[in-house]
Amino acid sequence: MDLPVLPPVKPMLAKSAATVPREAGLRYEPKWDGFRCIVFRDGDRLELGSRNDRPLTRYFPELVELLADALPDKAVVDGEIVLVTGTGLDFDTLQNRLHPAASRVRKLAAETPASFVAFDLLALGDRDLTGEPFAHRRELLETILDDRLARVHLTPLTDDPDVAQDWFTRFEGAGFDGVMVKAADLPYLQDKRVMIKVKHERTADCVVSGFRWHKDGKGVGSLLLGLYDDEGTLHHVGVAASFTAARRSELVDELTPLRDGALEQHPWRAWAAAQAEATGRMPGGQSRWSGGKDLSWEPLRIELVAEVRYEHVQAGRFRHGGRLVRFRPDRTPDSCTYAQLDEVAPAELANLFTELAAAPDPD
Repeated sequence: MDLPVLPPVKPMLAKSAATVPREAGLRYEPKWDGFRCIVFRDGDRLELGSRNDRPLTRYFPELVELLADALPDKAVVDGEIVLVTGTGLDFDTLQNRLHPAASRVRKLAAETPASFVAFDLLALGDRDLTGEPFAHRRELLETILDDRLARVHLTPLTDDPDVAQDWFTRFEGAGFDGVMVKAADLPYLQDKRVMIKVKHERTADCVVSGFRWHKDGKGVGSLLLGLYDDEGTLHHVGVAASFTAARRSELVDELTPLRDGALEQHPWRAWAAAQAEATGRMPGGQSRWSGGKDLSWEPLRIELVAEVRYEHVQAGRFRHGGRLVRFRPDRTPDSCTYAQLDEVAPAELANLFTELAAAPDPD
């Protein structure tokens, strides 16, 4: 490719904030729940790059065709690949698009076509725009992106914090992941946390049903969390992670008494490795983003309850990894049910995603 900005590009990142900031000179966008993607277009060549330098081109052939029509001959665009359904954005189905078999990729492209949301412009023609202020890059993006095409979108933008707060509240249940905040004069700084993200956070009391060792083998890497449904079945809902080295070591000592005889009466003891590998929804299941890392787990007796901070729930699981707040010796495992979760009804996003009108009802 002959572009002023070449792959791989490490996307500009964000640091977290608890509330929507209101300083002058800020611009606000929705934070979409999908795959971050840098699009490189140079004539007949078009590549889709991920934030982890893993090419997405082969998995989304329908987007390659769409974006070839939506972009000028030479451009580099930052955006998000999303999958739109009748109730909003579906990240689980989007993940299933990352399939190794070419025949399966073609089938899924036809059955569950993805959409692209553009939000930044890194290069146009022979111009490297990464040093230009965001406000200028956005103005240019608005002029070069043909978002009249189905499944190609320009993300909404506002300079009004009240509008951003409204987005944060109304669109949460439909796959809207929060609010992104950028300074109008911000250059594009690869791999730097110079943007701000405001995300939804809540807490829930969960059963600590097992753990995984940290990759260095010297401590606990993550806690496996469970919640009971109305029939009394304990479901794996996610993990709590991001511990300091000292805390990882402390957790080994705290959890050791619960390891003796844990598998004998464990509700997940029948989960065979083959089943976990096939579905990817069990504690030992592989993710296509896992890079083959060890996802084996150690069972714990069902006695410990943890208060966990989470962002939102999708398909009965925490969409992102949770964070341990504290252990709750005052709570019993059977009190940890789905009923405590604050589930937000999906908002109507038809004004943003025209394909919603034609999307099939998942039920």
